[in-house]
Amino acid sequence: MSNNNELLVDKSALLEGVSRYIEKGVINGNILIHRSLLSELEKETRDGLLSGELALDEIQRIKEVSERYLFSVEFVGEYSSNVDQAIREYCKEKGCTIVTSDEIQKQVSQFLGISVIYLEPSQPELSIEKMFDENTMSVHLKEDTIPKAKKGKPGSWQFVNLSNSVTTAEDIKHIVSEIINSIRYVKNSFIEIERKGSTIVQLGNYRIVITRPPLSDGWEVTITRPVTKKSLQEYNLADKLIERLKNRAEGILIAGSPGMGKTTFAQALAEYYMQLGKIVKTIESPRDMHLPPDITQYSKNYAEIGELHDILLLSRPDYTVYDEMRNDDDFRLYIDLRLAGIGMIGVVHATTPIDAIHRFLSRIDLGTIPGILDTVIFISEGSVKKVYSLEMTVKVPLGLKEADLARPVVEIKDFMTDTVEYEIYVFGEQTMIVPATRTTSSNTIESKIAKTVMQSIPDADVKYENGEYIIKIPKNEIGKFNRRLNNKIRKLEKKHGIRIKITLGESSNGASNESNNDNSDE
Repeated sequence: MSNNNELLVDKSALLEGVSRYIEKGVINGNILIHRSLLSELEKETRDGLLSGELALDEIQRIKEVSERYLFSVEFVGEYSSNVDQAIREYCKEKGCTIVTSDEIQKQVSQFLGISVIYLEPSQPELSIEKMFDENTMSVHLKEDTIPKAKKGKPGSWQFVNLSNSVTTAEDIKHIVSEIINSIRYVKNSFIEIERKGSTIVQLGNYRIVITRPPLSDGWEVTITRPVTKKSLQEYNLADKLIERLKNRAEGILIAGSPGMGKTTFAQALAEYYMQLGKIVKTIESPRDMHLPPDITQYSKNYAEIGELHDILLLSRPDYTVYDEMRNDDDFRLYIDLRLAGIGMIGVVHATTPIDAIHRFLSRIDLGTIPGILDTVIFISEGSVKKVYSLEMTVKVPLGLKEADLARPVVEIKDFMTDTVEYEIYVFGEQTMIVPATRTTSSNTIESKIAKTVMQSIPDADVKYENGEYIIKIPKNEIGKFNRRLNNKIRKLEKKHGIRIKITLGESSNGASNESNNDNSDE
């Protein structure tokens, strides 16, 4: 037990909760608070930083405890921009003792011959841990409401009440104080982002988002934790897709709605590539993927985009996982690294897989799309629901008619069936995404032609190819193609401004086909 009479506390001691040590009799004496520290805490609180507000609350608790235990609380020293140095210089001059929970402050003070009381970071069971069970995905706390939890798995969950009691602002502040203090002793923990009114913390496996006034209308804490960690094998992917991911996919986009399991799949894919002997790195904001030490995780919040760009270009990973791509800088970095030859796996929010591709269109030229994106994987309810591949070709786009309108077209295909579902092309100055299976004008005209022909020749076949409609008539039924039917076809051709070609197909006895003249008139 310390009997030092004058104790000068620093910020780490306030955040550790020095008032608890006083109440337990671990330390005693008059408490000194340097004016430089008070000024810094005031500025941080006005800037909306959480640690400043919590430290000021602790000073208030110390003053309340002082009235019960009869010790003084005094503000000392002159203002200085370097708070820790000012605290050490005051204690060296006056002979008082520094109370700290900061390992570096302790070491430097001891080097200078200053008396130090070191508060070992306490490791009590966190309140938030009691709110989770094996099925809990997230916990949602807000002042003046009942605490709730989301239980289940991605795509299949429900909200449940954790208590019948309303959570107060003081309850939430106590939990937040625990979280901030725990960062120092829980492995893989740090404050990822701190802004005015919001703080994002990674605490072990927990990702914690804290908001408070003026950003939100009250104190709110959202705590998420991965419920499941899956390997790629557990997704039961088709061999064709596994082969694609292994040998050909280098511009991968993982899309899906929030909470559907995109990041879980990205983790599985990252580990899969690592097991193949590839060098894998991630860019995250915040870092909430749980990966082996062999995979380096970079935080976008602790580096400029240009710095990450340089690091990745110089270190040359085989694959980079870019989690939570949102703004122009994110997409530009993805594009630059992909064009430099680095395999990229991007994670984006999208309600449909085509929406994810839309987000790239305004940011890159049409001709570079297949080189940047080659595989789009859509995740829903924790599983792979759709896979698209992208390929470039030159053709007359669906919905256009003249052969001289041929142009570069990006075909978006269902990877499993190899069926073209969308086409991307430039028309005028606008980039179009046209559904291939639902091109209204094309399908309507095709059905009209088919209806006209099949009234006379039921075995005829009508299809749209390369900007024209082709009627294929079995050779043994060519006699049914008369002047009246030909006139009907030419009227359709003139009315809709289209081109219709008549060809001979195999007859019922298997004769080889032979092309007929466009204007044949039997």
